[in-house]
Amino acid sequence: MKVRTAVTSIAAAAVAALVLGGCSAGGGQEQGDTVTVVYSKTESFTALDTLMKTAKKEFEASHKGITVKLEPITATDDDYKTRLQLSLASPDTAPDVFYEDTFTVRSDIEAGYLLKLDDKLAEWDDWKLFDEAGRTAGQGEDGSTYALPLGTDTRVIWYNKDVLKKAGITTPWQPESWDDILAAAAEIKKSQPDVVPFNMYAGTGTAEGTVMQSFYELLYGTGDGKGLYDDDSGKWVVGSQGFVDSLSFLEKLYDEGYAVSPDKALDPNVWQAVFGEWFPKDELGATVEGSYTPSFWAEGGQFVWPEYTDKMGVALFPTQDGQEPGGVSMSGGWTLAASAQTDVPDLAFEFMTTVVNKENALWYAVNNAQIAVRTDVAKEPEYLESNPFVGAVTDAVAVTHFRPANSDYPQISVAAQKATEAVITGQQSPAEAAAAYDDAVRKIVGDDGVVTG
Repeated sequence: MKVRTAVTSIAAAAVAALVLGGCSAGGGQEQGDTVTVVYSKTESFTALDTLMKTAKKEFEASHKGITVKLEPITATDDDYKTRLQLSLASPDTAPDVFYEDTFTVRSDIEAGYLLKLDDKLAEWDDWKLFDEAGRTAGQGEDGSTYALPLGTDTRVIWYNKDVLKKAGITTPWQPESWDDILAAAAEIKKSQPDVVPFNMYAGTGTAEGTVMQSFYELLYGTGDGKGLYDDDSGKWVVGSQGFVDSLSFLEKLYDEGYAVSPDKALDPNVWQAVFGEWFPKDELGATVEGSYTPSFWAEGGQFVWPEYTDKMGVALFPTQDGQEPGGVSMSGGWTLAASAQTDVPDLAFEFMTTVVNKENALWYAVNNAQIAVRTDVAKEPEYLESNPFVGAVTDAVAVTHFRPANSDYPQISVAAQKATEAVITGQQSPAEAAAAYDDAVRKIVGDDGVVTG
């Protein structure tokens, strides 16, 4: 999942204009002869558009008389989700097939927006070729499947070898604890005052990127190991020392000048500087980012940088004190789902399986730096040799975590983002921000929905 999100204020008067124009379940021509498909497309993310165009050509060739109507939406991840939610709310505007983030699958199932796929999957032989994590990504709490995975990702530390070497840090570099990160950052700052030593996103500006590429890497590697959600009790964790410790690390990173200035951190587009300026210009030591990172620098990417294969290195993000399992990653991903309102459920499912067939899934994994969810694709030499970091980012799957698949999660994510923002801007101490987060969680899920860490 590319968590390159940015929160954009949307005036109430403009909300109606965000509804996906022209989308209707099976509409547009005679009943049943059109499959409408909605997905995200931006300057930095065109691989999905190419994939959909390829699938459209294949599908129409094998389904005479059927038209696939592609409706790409140019918007940030957050704005895309807003527009999609507005369209799904009405059968008159709901697309037949759409691109769906894994962390909204559960809430959309509960809202009745997604078509249950169990009967269709039972007759699709390729389903057994998807790994377990991929298959569960589109499941609801009822155990049924409502979406097909396009790929997954992990988070690791990406570092500039030249910057580290100038600081006297041996590469390949693998920090064993949070203290190792801070020590390396101090050496970089000392040797290269104009370089940002270690970037970790914070605040609501970078939205889900703040938690997936930053805060959760810390939280899930703390000594208490509680994370956000207690699976055994089915409740959200509050009163967590790990939460306070994670915020304390961010506070030190920013207070010591190892990260970007708070005003830059709150800029929704700070990630563009990370990829397009600071790394290529040797102005950034390291950042925590997704396995999809090479797609920005590779040919056809938004910030083409051929030298990245030689200049960049990858390290696993360490646990707090080096305790087992030694590293932490977070994973997400995107799926394809069909509207529960579609008039062409069979055609919608068949188009989805065309998109994720072996040939198309291989192309997408290679060209979008995705971790393959099809086991047959994961064995292909073309995939294994697609970039020099495939092995390292795939290995991170062994220590990865997933966001709680719960309909309350989106609100709780925002509460966590606000906690990081309060700390890096000096509005609250880590303990105060953690307490405010706990209060917010209780308001969202009630006292019966929390457990003390």
